[in-house]
Amino acid sequence: MDDAYARSVSEVLEAFGVDPTRGLSDSQVAENAKIYGRNVLPQEGTAFVSFLLALIDGETGLTAFLEPSVILMILAANAAVGVITETNAEKALEELRAYQADVATVLRNGCFSILPATELVPGDVVEVGVGCKVPADMRMIEILSNQLRVDQAILTGESCSVAKDLESTAATNAVYQDKTNVLFSGTVVVSGRARAVVVGVGSNTAMGNIREAMLRTEDEATPLKKKLDEFGTFLAKVIAGICVLVWVVNIGHFHDPAHGGFLRGAIHYFKIAVALAVAAIPEGLPAVVTTCLALGTKRMARLNAIVRSLPSVETLGCTTVICSDKTGTLTTNMMSVSKICVVRSVHRGPITTDFTVTGTTFAPEGLIFDMTGMQLEFPAQFPCLLHIAMCSSLCNESTLQYNPDKRNYEKIGESTEVALRVLVEKVGLPGFDSMPSALNMLTKHERASYCNRYWEHQFKKISLLEFSRDRKMMSVLCIRKQQEIMFSKGAPESIISRCTHILCNDDGSSVPLTAEIRNELEARFQSFAGKDTLRCLALALKRMPTGQQTLTYEDESNLTFIGLVGMLDPPREEVRNAMLSCMSAGIRVIVVTGDNKSTAESICCQIGAFDHIDDFTGYSYTASEFEELPPLQRTTALQRMVLFTRVEPSHKKMLVEALQNQNEVVAMTGDGVNDAPALKKADIGIAMGSGTAVAKSASDMVLADDNFASIVAAVAEGRAIYNNTKQFIRYMISSNIGEVVCIFVAAVLGMPETLVPVQLLWVNLVTDGLPATAIGFNKQDSDVMMAKPRKVSEAVVSGWLFFRYLVIGVYVGLATIAGFVWWFIYYDGGPKLPYSELVNFDSCSTRMTTYPCTIFNDRGPSTVSMTVLVVVEMFNALNNLSENQSLFVIPPWSNLWLVGSIILTMFLHVLILYVKPLSVLFSVTPLSWAEWMVVLYLSFPVIIIDEVLKFFSRNPRGRRFHFRFRRADLLPKKEAHDK
Repeated sequence: MDDAYARSVSEVLEAFGVDPTRGLSDSQVAENAKIYGRNVLPQEGTAFVSFLLALIDGETGLTAFLEPSVILMILAANAAVGVITETNAEKALEELRAYQADVATVLRNGCFSILPATELVPGDVVEVGVGCKVPADMRMIEILSNQLRVDQAILTGESCSVAKDLESTAATNAVYQDKTNVLFSGTVVVSGRARAVVVGVGSNTAMGNIREAMLRTEDEATPLKKKLDEFGTFLAKVIAGICVLVWVVNIGHFHDPAHGGFLRGAIHYFKIAVALAVAAIPEGLPAVVTTCLALGTKRMARLNAIVRSLPSVETLGCTTVICSDKTGTLTTNMMSVSKICVVRSVHRGPITTDFTVTGTTFAPEGLIFDMTGMQLEFPAQFPCLLHIAMCSSLCNESTLQYNPDKRNYEKIGESTEVALRVLVEKVGLPGFDSMPSALNMLTKHERASYCNRYWEHQFKKISLLEFSRDRKMMSVLCIRKQQEIMFSKGAPESIISRCTHILCNDDGSSVPLTAEIRNELEARFQSFAGKDTLRCLALALKRMPTGQQTLTYEDESNLTFIGLVGMLDPPREEVRNAMLSCMSAGIRVIVVTGDNKSTAESICCQIGAFDHIDDFTGYSYTASEFEELPPLQRTTALQRMVLFTRVEPSHKKMLVEALQNQNEVVAMTGDGVNDAPALKKADIGIAMGSGTAVAKSASDMVLADDNFASIVAAVAEGRAIYNNTKQFIRYMISSNIGEVVCIFVAAVLGMPETLVPVQLLWVNLVTDGLPATAIGFNKQDSDVMMAKPRKVSEAVVSGWLFFRYLVIGVYVGLATIAGFVWWFIYYDGGPKLPYSELVNFDSCSTRMTTYPCTIFNDRGPSTVSMTVLVVVEMFNALNNLSENQSLFVIPPWSNLWLVGSIILTMFLHVLILYVKPLSVLFSVTPLSWAEWMVVLYLSFPVIIIDEVLKFFSRNPRGRRFHFRFRRADLLPKKEAHDK
């Protein structure tokens, strides 16, 4: 029943034909089971299918790899990542099952019995009490205690428990928070007892809706993967075109006698075209990208950001919007008292005074300051603070304890009551022996409730009046030294109206409560609740007649007012600076919460989200307000929105999709079950370490410290990783362009092969791979968080950057050919041939020559060419320490891994030159000192050329002048974000 919240109790009972005093009969249970199904979330059997898909869905371009081992290794790596990713997604669905109740107390055939929760059907009458996990979605029909409160944070993200009632809801477009007469599956009863009728089971529950939303969510390809795919497609087309061109331009040479016929000539030049493809394809690119992302995950782990999906490392770098959950992410999710108001004295003004309390967690660590900012060294010496501590400790049903495994303090019970217990510890005890050094000597386990236990030993509790919605207060009768005292706490309007006296903080006297004082107290309450948006409680006491053993509601009168406390779920201290970092980095933060609007706006003001905004109109929306906007206004609202309140799971996912449709790259944070669909849909889902297992399984990254500031650090790391990715792509592509130029120019000019395929493979798979991987260790630029996020449509290789590739690549190719030509024409140890003889080598056997034709089979010239190619690429690797910064600013030793990889690469190259079996395998020969000097002369200028190009990059005016006539569409780009 979808609209049970809007119907009366009798209408719901009638719809299911159930008698609330007898429950369903066996026949009704069987019939309803057939109609509505079982109360269990279905299991998905897709893991095997995912495994097959992951194996089948290899990366584009792998079929072009020439070495089978490389193909197998990369396919295996990609398959493993795919299987892990898909398994994690399935695990998120499995974790949802953990939130289902195991058993339920059910009324059937006039008798109550405890049954497995899976046997529940709509129409069943169920009884729940404190500590019960709600077994299904149920409509309340009877409250069996003063009140019923439910913790539904896992579903709505609300920071406090919610009071439930029996009244039907008339709200239009009601969200979960509005359905105060419905108990949702998986939520927990924290106080009271009630009966309810089941209205939804299995997939037809709020928890089931979350599961369905997760199933409907498809994973998006990361921006880097999309751009690498685009660039790979572009590169493949260019390579194919050049290969065909090389083969076509040499058609006239097919008949040359050296080839032994037209067909053999065609095959010979086809082999050259294949060699050209080998040179052009960056075989090591997928492996290097994966390695760089893996290095990023290791660095992020040190920042408390645990990456569960490798591609998400890079996605962080282009994040434009962070949709952040408020409770537990921006705030501590630990209610704490921040302000106290007491009456000083009626004999001198001002009448009231405020105290400020520090400490934002459940840890009993914090200080108390007066209105002048002076710290109170011994707070318990002040009468009002002392009695506030007594009342907070005794009029309290919660527990505070230290968890040694998690190394933090935990609550059992209502957050507001735990906040009062923590306040007791901060106030301390009367007497110099107990404060403050004595408390600091205790273990954390002892310290958790030391002061509270002191008061509980001083006073003996005799009677308790529970909180009720009509009174809005609770009271406890205690006895100490034959003196009975009643302590009360509750809503300020209820407590103050029952007070006739006040306790003065200056001298501890009790004086009558006058109209003037009452007005002053009400004004302070309005200020706390309004301006400061604090959750307020008033505390009072009353001396009772000797021997009284019970309390009645009539006793809650003629009270003596002690003080007013204001509490809130405070923001984390480091969040404000993190918000400023996001703003300077061009990243917009949208706070998303299930809490009410005024409370959330107050938190946003404290963390700086509303800095420079006086009027929140157009920046702060509730879910219902946003849904009522016309489409055009909704689009505008999305571009300005800072706060989104009173949301339920479907709204969070809707927000992510709407932002993605505006070409935003969205990061979504969350910790509850309610956040899981949005976490899965977002470009990068970020779960809290203390959050639910469902949220973690649905996310791409988990914050171990639950700290929003860690997200900002992770974004900076993501940007650095992307920059390093661009650098090693630039390095590998420019080197491969050089190889293409070398083979293409040699073929066009009619020269012998400068490099044989085995030499190209050596360069590509070994000497390219090591430095390219080491580039992933480049340190992030100091201004990495000062730049705006890159656009999703931005190509990995822009037009200007590709021009730089071409310039460097052309030089690499020409330098390689120059080494080859030098050996034949100018080298003293070479044949010193005329240039015309070199370019007509294929007709040597048909002409009379002064040199033997076997000279063209000598391994010396190709060895020089290969060594020039290796050395020039090592110098080019140094160019890639930064995209635009000079080597004078970022010297080689800033990345010792790169220096080490260059040394190792050169060692390996020298090894194949001078070790006999290897030199034969790679068709090379040892080089003389003269040959090495030429290699260095031809290689070093690549440093100078790139320094000039970097200068133009750092000076846009010079770049525009230099590159005025380039085509804007040199590389393929998608202007729209395909979602």
